[in-house]
Amino acid sequence: MSRVWWREPFRMFQTNLREVDAGLDVERVLDRLEEFGANAWLISVGGILSNYPTGLDFQTRNPHLAERPSGDLIGDAVAAARRRGVRVLARMDFSKIDHRRAERHPEWCFVSPAGERQVYNGLTSVCPSGDYYQVKLFEVIGEVLDRYEIDGFFLNWMSFNEVDYSRRYWGVCHCLACARRYDGELPERADARWRAFARATLDDLHARIRAEIAGRRPEAALILGEHADIVFHEANNAVGRPLWHHRTSEHVSAAKAYRPEVPVLVNSVGFVDMPYRMAGEEPHHFAQYLLQAISRGAIPSTYIMGTPDDSPYECLEIAGELTRFHRDHAEVYRDLVSEARTLLVRPEGERAEFQGLYLALLERHVPFDVLPEEKLAASDLSRYELVVLPDAGALSRPGVLDAYAEAGGTVLATGSSDAGLACLPVARRLAAYTTEESVRSLHLRGDRGMVPVIGAFHVVEPAPGAETGLPALSRARYGPPEKCHGHLETGHPGWLSAPYGRGRGVLMPWTVGRGYRETGLSAHRDLFADRLPAGLAVGTGLPEQAEIVPARAGDLRVIHLLNRSGDADQRFRRPLPIAESWLDLPWPGEWEAHALRADRPLEVDGGRVRLPEIGLFEVVKLSNKYS
Repeated sequence: MSRVWWREPFRMFQTNLREVDAGLDVERVLDRLEEFGANAWLISVGGILSNYPTGLDFQTRNPHLAERPSGDLIGDAVAAARRRGVRVLARMDFSKIDHRRAERHPEWCFVSPAGERQVYNGLTSVCPSGDYYQVKLFEVIGEVLDRYEIDGFFLNWMSFNEVDYSRRYWGVCHCLACARRYDGELPERADARWRAFARATLDDLHARIRAEIAGRRPEAALILGEHADIVFHEANNAVGRPLWHHRTSEHVSAAKAYRPEVPVLVNSVGFVDMPYRMAGEEPHHFAQYLLQAISRGAIPSTYIMGTPDDSPYECLEIAGELTRFHRDHAEVYRDLVSEARTLLVRPEGERAEFQGLYLALLERHVPFDVLPEEKLAASDLSRYELVVLPDAGALSRPGVLDAYAEAGGTVLATGSSDAGLACLPVARRLAAYTTEESVRSLHLRGDRGMVPVIGAFHVVEPAPGAETGLPALSRARYGPPEKCHGHLETGHPGWLSAPYGRGRGVLMPWTVGRGYRETGLSAHRDLFADRLPAGLAVGTGLPEQAEIVPARAGDLRVIHLLNRSGDADQRFRRPLPIAESWLDLPWPGEWEAHALRADRPLEVDGGRVRLPEIGLFEVVKLSNKYS
């Protein structure tokens, strides 16, 4: 039985069309897409503006369709793409309507807590609770499916419009539909109850959209949230937003660790920021979107404004190179699944501890997956030897990790992550120092001398029989040097460990990850990494700037090696070449190795592979020597 098309590796290109682009030459665009390496085209179809002759009175037909002899951009695009075997995906945006329809249907519109409509560039935002989303959306999708052989749908800006294009926060929607649906009085700003309501409303809407598409055209995919056929992630930059260099890898891993079999599409934005849509992204910045996507098994996609002729972004050259690499090595990317044995949990809220531990694992060459905390109970943890829990506080369902440790896994928690977890060796909590003032001048005695506590330290009483270490030193004055003395051991441990069932529980009751994230002291990184179970790190001569991502694709084993030496403050630069080195294969057996980017066989001796020089990246494909 053949699989649906989106379960095979594919590559997408998005032309986010302006209304003046309705006369574009579809053959010319398809030429550019195929040269680029893409075989799927995401094109603007309907919603705010219809690029086909809609017959629905609540939709606006693009007036520039008159420039086309057919009067139908989508019909022309689908017919031309079909002849070439290129998939056509429909971009829809139901988030806004024009002034005339907003006046006619005020019940569709977003209403702020102050009673204001959200109007931006003449368009009025609508609310997912109202009938424009709940009813009319399905009429538009039905019209498109009735007319065209569309291969999939992407719905843009599926949200409650609390924030507009200028990043102004408007508050929670107070329309009549929300008031009727919400249990209680609507808050002014989003809180936990509102977020749960909004999530449930959108999840229900997504499920109905998916069912509608599947019922009318089973071979068409829905690209949207985590419950769609294809999970969508937009990789982008933003002026004023601190750069987290690993954002794409993190988001792909979070989706794939939860549901490994579901495709994730990373739509990479070719421009700098939404207000600066004609300014191309820095090439090596953009390259990281695609590299991080494909190394974690995601579908690469490139997103531009207008047509390729109108958006000559500098980054498109390297984007095409990486897209064609993905095309030319489809066997490597078919069903690519992580082989990491360590799981890093991503808690809600503050991310400094999580990001610090993320960097520590990466730099110490410990392959890992990421999983949101709320997905722990619904995920298969048995494939991991270690679960790392960064400063997560009390878990909603701690028994999941207790059962995991009971069955033989190791749970390593940091900071506040001991509440309710029976697997951690804590008799009771005695005190918590969680402010900058309270931990100032607090040190632990580590393997390499004194290490500062940054963020929080929790005083705990060890459970009977627990191993302990990293003793805390009493705080002392830090003003005039004449008075800077008195750092004496307190007996309070900074590390505790004990068996639990067939596994083990380990606690570092302080924010060691935040310490590394904020100070960059390798002592923080190594205090954490040196306490991981043996055998999880990959033995290698590569420097810490090399990211190692092992995976499998059917009978093949695949190792992506990403050169992160170009990671810089608020930017990515061209990475420096990494000299020839070696790497111990994380799988037993006899393997033949081939470097795909260098395009040459590699020597394997005693489970160790000799690596070529690595520029931007390298991919090592391993096949069984005797198969």
